[in-house]
Amino acid sequence: MTSKTPPALPGIENPLALEQQVCFALAIASRSVIALYRPLLEPLGLTHPQYLVMLALWEHEPLRVGELSKLLQLDPGTLSPLLKRLEALGYLRRDKDPHDERALAVVLTEKGRALREDALAIPPAVVQRLGMPLPELMEMHRRLTEVIAAATGEHPA
Repeated sequence: MTSKTPPALPGIENPLALEQQVCFALAIASRSVIALYRPLLEPLGLTHPQYLVMLALWEHEPLRVGELSKLLQLDPGTLSPLLKRLEALGYLRRDKDPHDERALAVVLTEKGRALREDALAIPPAVVQRLGMPLPELMEMHRRLTEVIAAATGEHPA
């Protein structure tokens, strides 16, 4: 093991301090914000990951499973049980893609489309529960999108 002096981080006295870690702040923020959604999603019968699937479908349906997987940045093995549960709830169907018989297209049912009306109340309720001005939240979203792009080596569209 070579003993090299690591590069300095200006203004950071202890670079290994827990409270200085970006990953720690992001993990706690993520868990805390998702916890705000739980009581809002329960009446809809949705978990937070299922809500994300529904958001993607309300905006982009129909989607092939592969497209949905890429959009949500979830591997198909994680996405498949979410789709099965939403199908069991009657919110969506997985049909053969009319353009490619080997692929499955995910489409909303009428019940799934109708759920969108109830879900419209969720974003304003989350903003209210956070108690932060909307422009600050939108700026944070923009900055987090930059962090995601930097971490994944992709550039936001």
